Amino acid sequence: MTTDKQALREVAEKAGKDKWQARKINGDFFVIRHGSYEKQYGITSYQPVAEIDDKAVRDFVAMANPAAVLALLDENIQLRREKDVTEAVLSAMRDDMRQAREQLKAAEHTAAVDHEAACSLVEENEELKSKLETAEKQIVELSSAANVNNQWKPEVCPVTGRRFFMWIEHPALGYVPTYGGPFDSYTIPTRDSDGEFSCERYDHDFGGWREGECIGLYLTDDDEQCRVHELEQHIAELESKNGNLRTIAHEQNELAIRANLDSINDAAEMDGLQKRIAELEARTVIVSDPFYPDGDTGYPLAVNVSACAASGA
Repeated sequence: MTTDKQALREVAEKAGKDKWQARKINGDFFVIRHGSYEKQYGITSYQPVAEIDDKAVRDFVAMANPAAVLALLDENIQLRREKDVTEAVLSAMRDDMRQAREQLKAAEHTAAVDHEAACSLVEENEELKSKLETAEKQIVELSSAANVNNQWKPEVCPVTGRRFFMWIEHPALGYVPTYGGPFDSYTIPTRDSDGEFSCERYDHDFGGWREGECIGLYLTDDDEQCRVHELEQHIAELESKNGNLRTIAHEQNELAIRANLDSINDAAEMDGLQKRIAELEARTVIVSDPFYPDGDTGYPLAVNVSACAASGA
């Protein structure tokens, strides 16, 4: 739409922001200000806007009054603001999901290439687990209509492939996105403990939800079956990755404990050796006037005091 809305608003405001009405007065057709027509004592008074002979044009001009134009312009501004807010929320969610996938992939690559570097992933592991839980919650929200009240909705049902139709108020779930239409609308199918999908139906002819009716879902289209299979595989992959991350964290904890034990044992052994050396040094002396049995006078003779005492020397 290329209409100059600001110029249209200025013209409407200059026209007085009034409502108009079409009326036949004394045989002629006029567009007058709403509520200005009065007739007393045979005298007719009114505030004319325009005299138009063609009835269709006259009725249109009366309806397209300044008040109506300003109301439409205000509504257009409000709708644009709501659209901008919705687009910002969608963009933020996409960025968060993409960042979580990239970080998870980088962590897996690092663990496979260099096992020794796994020790440095302990803190990052907690962050990845938190983001993984967030991703799993988003998957559950997409597959359950109970958690999408006033939140982002997929344009296509992730199970059946039906396109989004409209938000409908549910007596137990609040406002939920429905798919299908225009005669019948369906909630996003949920899966029970037996692995069967089911959904609830809103009958537009009836004008309400069909209470006590749970529609079983039979997937006969190959594309729909493929989409369900892909979702199941994605959930299984996320669960497997979560298990791998827990295994890595457990191995890292064991390595850290072993390293601490080794360092403690080494320190105790070193302390014992140092004590033994000190004891030997305390028991060994240098003779001031030594005897050299082999004639080598280059080195003094070290005498063990305990050994000499035992031999009676």
